[in-house]
Formats: sequence, structure tokens, C-alpha cells
Amino acid sequence: MKLTKMFKQAAIVTAIGASVLLTGCNNANTVAEAPATINGMKAGGHEYILTVTRPNELHIVDTETNKLIRTCDVPGVFGNGGIAMSPDGRVAYVMTNMWEDVYGFDITNCDIKFSVKQSYDNVQVKSITSMAVSADGKELYTVQNPVRKLPDRFETMEPRLAVFKTDDGLNAKPVRTFPVDRRITKIGAMHNGEVILGGGDLKAIDPQNGKTRMIKALQNWDRAPDKWVPPDAFAMHSLGEHVGEFIMPYFTIRWNGAPGDESKADFLWGHVRIDLKTGDVESIEKVPFEFIVFNWITDPHDKDVMYGSFNQLSKHNVKTGETINVQAMDHTYYNINMANDGKTLYIGGTSSDISVHRSDTLEKIGSIQLTGDMSTSDLRLARLK
Repeated sequence: MKLTKMFKQAAIVTAIGASVLLTGCNNANTVAEAPATINGMKAGGHEYILTVTRPNELHIVDTETNKLIRTCDVPGVFGNGGIAMSPDGRVAYVMTNMWEDVYGFDITNCDIKFSVKQSYDNVQVKSITSMAVSADGKELYTVQNPVRKLPDRFETMEPRLAVFKTDDGLNAKPVRTFPVDRRITKIGAMHNGEVILGGGDLKAIDPQNGKTRMIKALQNWDRAPDKWVPPDAFAMHSLGEHVGEFIMPYFTIRWNGAPGDESKADFLWGHVRIDLKTGDVESIEKVPFEFIVFNWITDPHDKDVMYGSFNQLSKHNVKTGETINVQAMDHTYYNINMANDGKTLYIGGTSSDISVHRSDTLEKIGSIQLTGDMSTSDLRLARLK
């Protein structure tokens, strides 16, 4: 009798538990929904690091596992490895074929959704790393440097901003072009619709009508020449997608004595930082020129803290000029990016490995080996929505 009673009680408990479980499955507050996936990749804002290597491949790395999850073959000959991401993190636009062509890849399956061949007839067109996508994802921008190839000479033509519609698919053609300054390499798209033109100076252009304005004069700044040397701006990589900004680093000298007296001079890193959403501009020279960097990246939790890399990984307070920490690197790295939570730094470019570091201590915590060298390729952060 006792065993029978126990079996009955166990059956009741099991039935009640099953009822609760079934009820809970229909209650979104009780059981968390599994994250959405697209072709096996986590969506809902999950983050991926993208880069390009020789011979010509686009790589997608999961920032949660730091594992390579997908590689896409890029048509044409390796170029500069430039990448621009769509706002939804789904399409990676890759500059290829010796800086001439652009292909848009769906990073979840490597399908090519968009393509542009910028050269035509006897006109050869190069875009020197200059590529950006509008904040709404509807337009792609490049700065074209065309040269007409004649039987006996090359004819240098006027550089221009070219505007493409991203939904034009394969073999897209410019829908608008506007003349721009020479030597523009680093561009970015602001939320007000303007495109930042990074060259000798920083300007903005309206891609609807071509109207330009000065954001910040650099080579043409009006500081006293007996006190300051005009900046040498390095306009190579345009990063900052994790915090929505555009940074132009530059080097300058402040003469504290007579011009040319290096014993009393300050050799300084400076930067112009633009908030892509608000348009706010910051310009500051504080960090001593003791470290070579190709770009700065901002700590998402403290905008006064920046990181740079080349032969060393370094961490600085750009407001006070303090060098917070320095970490030796295995070799030269051109590029740097970080996850949105600010905990992990990714250092790439130059060779075939991405070095992974903690942002607080700069300690190396991992390495991601790729199939070939990255050379000057971008290291992009994409959030797949």
C-alpha cells in the first residue's frame, strides 16, 4: 500500500511539473528565447570581426569564440583590403582588383549582392582606400582618381566622389559624381547625410548636390608657424564603428623655443575626432610622439582613453597625455579594432595573424591564424542585426 501511494504521488508531481513546463514555454517572461540565427550565424547584434588576406579572401571571425567561421573568395587581384559595412551588418563591401572594383558580400553565405567596376573604356579608376556606406545603407561612396590611358601618355583627370545605389545589384553605375580635392583617401558617412573627406584637410560633402564645407583645416591651419608645424595626417584606415566616430590621427611639433630648436620642442600626436551621429568635432594634441601608430581607436567606456598599435600596443589618455600602458608585439601590426563591450582588442594587418588582447592590461590572450597576409587590409567590426 505504501508503494502504491508513493507511485500515485510521484505521478501527480510529474503531471504538475509537465503542466508548469508547458505553460512556461508559452510565457516569454519565463523562458528566454533563443537568439536568432541567419545561416548559422548569430544575429540580434552579435559581433564579428572582418578582414581580407592574400591571395584575395574575406574572413569573418566570431568575437565570442575568436574563431574563423567563414571565408569568401573575392574576385579580382588583391587590392588594399578595404571594407565598408552595411548598417545591418549583413553586407561587407570589399575594395578589390588593385583598388578598382567593389563587391558586396552577404557575410552569412558569401553571396555577392553588389558589384562595381569603376574603370571603363580607356579610363583607369583607382580608389585609394576611400569607401563608405550611408547611415541608412542605401548608398555607397568612393573617391575616384581617374586617368585616361592614351597611346603616348597618361592624362590625369579630376578626382570625384562617386555615388552608387546599393540596391542596383551587380554592375552598378554611379548615379551622381562631384569634383573633390586631390589626395583624399579616408572617408566616412555621417548621419546627417554628409560624407567626410579625409585628405590634407578634413571636409564634408553633401552627396546630393556636391556642396562642400570645411570641418577642420590641417595642412592649411592658421596656427602661428613660429609655434607650430603643420600636421602630417595619416589618412589610411577609417575605424570607430563600435562607437560611431571617425578619427584622423596626425603628427605635429610645437616649438617652445626658436623654430627648429628640437631640444625645447614637443613632438605630439594629435587627432580630429568626429561624432558621426551629432557631427561634434574634437581636435587635440597631447600624446607624446613616442609610439608609431596607423590609427587610434576609442575606449567605449571612456572617450579620453585611446589605443594604438604598430610595433607596440599602447594605451593613452589623450586628454592628459598620459601613457597608461604599453605591450610589446610579436611583429608589426598596422590595424586595430575592438569589441563593443570594450573588453577585447583585435590587432591585425601586415601578416597572417590577428593578435587578441585584453583592453585593461593589454595582455595577449589569443591569436587567430588566417590563410594569408593582410597587408593594409581593414579590420572591421560588424553587428549582425
